[in-house]
Amino acid sequence: MFKKREVPVYKFTGFLESGKTSFIEETMKEGQFEDGGDKVYIILEEGEVEIDEELLRKNRFKVYKFEDESEVTFDNFMEIEAEVRPEVVIIECNGTWDENTIIEALPEQWLIAEGIALVDASTYEAYLANMKMMMLNQFQYADLVVFNRCKEDMDLAGYKRSVRAKNRAAQVIFEMTDGTINQNIKEELPYDMNADVIEIPDDDFGIFYLDCFENIDNYVGKTVKFKGVVYKPKKGKKDVFVPGRFAMTCCAEDIQFVGFPCKYADTEKLKEKQFVMVTAKLDKAMSKTYGQEAPVLFAEKVESAEPAAEEVVYFQ
Repeated sequence: MFKKREVPVYKFTGFLESGKTSFIEETMKEGQFEDGGDKVYIILEEGEVEIDEELLRKNRFKVYKFEDESEVTFDNFMEIEAEVRPEVVIIECNGTWDENTIIEALPEQWLIAEGIALVDASTYEAYLANMKMMMLNQFQYADLVVFNRCKEDMDLAGYKRSVRAKNRAAQVIFEMTDGTINQNIKEELPYDMNADVIEIPDDDFGIFYLDCFENIDNYVGKTVKFKGVVYKPKKGKKDVFVPGRFAMTCCAEDIQFVGFPCKYADTEKLKEKQFVMVTAKLDKAMSKTYGQEAPVLFAEKVESAEPAAEEVVYFQ
């Protein structure tokens, strides 16, 4: 039985002037695409091709350019497939174009090998303020998010949280204006990690949730106290509930419930959707949902509580 032909697709996403083309060109110069046969470089954006033609020829890339989003169709991609039968495909996407439309139009044998989102840090906050959904949606399928043109006085920790709120698995790196990579992003948490009981302010549950997943070992063995809504999974164990909050990533349509599984002997006495104040010891366990270790709680005290002043929390 023959193995189905598979074509790796490397998808680069970002707004105009975000540094996509420069990143792709540097990757080609490093020789990552020199070997093998014919390849395809698809540009989904207005403007001119900026990569040196000799470099494209050396790497055996044939260029296709779509300047209108309506051209992104399965049939048009299949025409390219039939004409070139590429070994590798690079797709450079304008961040204003619908990510799902692009993904759904890919031929069956074209498989996303890596998604990379490029962000100009100097304009990031402006885009968040005015085009938040469009900005954050670029992170949905990203394995790597690169913030370039970064400065020390920027809220880089906040930028990282905003990415992880949309895509917890994405790796985030920061390229400074001098070209160096800053991997020492210090995050000042709005609660005392050294306290005997770490008390989480109501409005900061989102930050706590993200930091727990990203730096789980910092929390293991510690006692935390926070206010949450009771959720009882239908197929969950009788002595386990999920205290959490409704959180918004970018818009009202994007609100989701987030929380931690919590072992509590009197779970059956709790009412669905009631607010409780939970004091619990935090540990970690392998999660089938996330495919990795995730935080779990062992309740020491669960008390009825007044609803939080704000029903929805944010990740920044």
